[in-house]
Parts: sequence; structure tokens; C-alpha cells
Amino acid sequence: MNSDEAYQVFVKQQEDRGIDIDAVKEKLKSFVIETPSWGYGDAGTRFKVFQYEGSPRNIYEKLEDAAQVQKHTGICPKVALHIPWDHVDDYSELKRYSEGLGLEIGAINPNLFQDEDYKYGSLTHNSESIRKKAIEHLLECVDIAKQLGSSEVSLWLADGSNYPGQSNIRARKKWLQSSLEKVYQHLNNDMRLLIEYKHFEPSFYHTDLADWGMAFQLSQNLGEKAEVLVDLGHHPQGVNVEQIVAYLLDEKKLGGFHFNNRKYADDDLMAGSINPYELFLILYQIVDSYFDDDEGVRHTAKHISYMIDQCHYLESKTRAMLQSVINIQVQYAKALLVDVDRVHHYQRNNDILGAEYEVRRHLR
Repeated sequence: MNSDEAYQVFVKQQEDRGIDIDAVKEKLKSFVIETPSWGYGDAGTRFKVFQYEGSPRNIYEKLEDAAQVQKHTGICPKVALHIPWDHVDDYSELKRYSEGLGLEIGAINPNLFQDEDYKYGSLTHNSESIRKKAIEHLLECVDIAKQLGSSEVSLWLADGSNYPGQSNIRARKKWLQSSLEKVYQHLNNDMRLLIEYKHFEPSFYHTDLADWGMAFQLSQNLGEKAEVLVDLGHHPQGVNVEQIVAYLLDEKKLGGFHFNNRKYADDDLMAGSINPYELFLILYQIVDSYFDDDEGVRHTAKHISYMIDQCHYLESKTRAMLQSVINIQVQYAKALLVDVDRVHHYQRNNDILGAEYEVRRHLR
């Protein structure tokens, strides 16, 4: 049997199960994955930043590499920027340049961790003047997003402490809330503040946004335009990330993902390279939510921002980005092939083995 014949047999099998292959194809084509500008440049470990011939020297050359990924995938038209790494004097010109390449600007990512003033924190620093400086940078990023036609500002906060007694944890919590309230008020009605979290590093005793619960509570306090961003590398070992995804979906607070993979910590390995089953189960939770009775859950699932967040140290940058996109597509396709109605039938009848088999029957 050749590949065409095998595919026709596969299609017939899915149709017999009530799976519309054409609908699956359309969902795959409309599945937009945003790539990061920083994923195309030179990067390194704590020990060394390796230089590669042909690495982009500025945001314009990064966009040119991103355009190649879009050319070969057709689903990566958005590029996330990091400010000030991608700062330019004329953002209207940058917008025209990206559009000329068939791209658009995605999320704007502020940098609150590399300025010397942020040694002891930024939005949660005990100095009011430094907190004000950090707020002004976030407001600048919101303005840049508006100029570039971006609807999202994605916040990762490195603030925290290393030793007991070093900081007043409750005071920092209040400073973070009040700081972000000022930023939230500056958002247009069609914009979102995506709040990321990380349980350790660079802070090891306490991190001001250590887990999804803190990010969720903060987004709830701020309002509807604030949502949680889940980074696959930002959890302790053994955490059931798909449960977090399901919970945030049900609360209508899942705003986006940063796709990557890790072995021990936040390794920024290619998405789907270490634990593709976890990636599949996360995407299955999203597919399952397409059938939820709650219109709000369905709306949330349809407006998730899917982003890659990887710095490639040894790999070819563009090829690694392409491989990550393919890995995500493969797992999403498998999730779309799950007969959700049949899984729900098994669940209602407490048929554990039937439900488990139905979920994973295409994982081969």
C-alpha cells in the first residue's frame, strides 16, 4: 500500500468514527503560532553566548528570518518583539517593513530584568522612584503596541528574593497590584495584558509571580483585559499542566501560551522535543473546550494566543523554529482527531480504560 492509499484508508476510518477530516484540515490552517524575535538571534547559557554566521543583527533581519518560517509553514504571520532589545526610532517604518514581508507584529514583551536599577526588583522594588521607572517602561510598551497595531502586552516579571527576611513579601504584593493597575488603565479596550509566572529563577526564596494561582488572582483583580499566560517550562517537575489549562479555560482567563520544552528547568528546548505527550494533552484540553456548553469557555478557547518562546543555543535558529512549529501542529492534529463525544460517553459511564484509550488512540 502506497502513501496515498494509506491516507485514504485513514480518512475512511475517521469518517466512520464521525471525524470530519476536512474540518480538521481547516482548523490546522487557521491555527496561528507566533514566533519570537529573540528566537532568531544569538543566545547562550550562563557560560557562553555562541556566535553564528548569518545571525540577524537587528529587528529588521530577525523579521526576514521570521518571514522564511512563515513562507514554509503558512501559520506564523506574527512576530513578538522584546523592548528594548528590538527598539527602533521609527515604529511606523518597522510596521511598514513587517507588512512588506507579509508579517504583523504580535505581543510586545517588556524587559524588567536587565537594567542596573532592577537589581532588587522593578515593579516590586522598595524604592518608589524605581517602581515608577518600571511602570513608565510598561506604559512605553503599551504605546509601542498601539503604534504597531498589536493588541497584546506580555509580562514576565523576574522580581523576587533569595533569602528569608530579605523582602517584605506582602508589601511587594501590594506594590505589584498598584503598579499594574496604572498600566491596565492605559490599555485600549481591544488590548490584553498577558501575565506570565515562574516558580523560581532568578529568585530562589520567593518570586513575586511564582505560579498560575498568583497570576490568575492578579488578572482577576485587574479586570477582563488581563489574562494568564502559561509557559510550558515554568512549572515544578511533575505538575499537571493540562489541569491548569482546563481550570483557566473554565474561568475564562487563559490568554496564551509560551511553547517550549524542558528537561530540568526552564531550558527553552524546542517545543515537543522532550515531552510531546504533555503537549498533546494540553492541546486536547483546548479541543475538548470547543464542545463546552458554556459559550464563554468556547470564546476563551478560540482567542488563545499561541506563541513560541525559545532561545536556541546550539541549533540552527530558523530550522529549530520550523521544527517547533511542526511539532506543535502534529500534536494539535492528533488532539483534533480525538472523538470528544465518545470520550464524554465513556466518562459518563465511568469507563476509565475506554476513555483513556479513546484519548490516545492516535498517538502512534
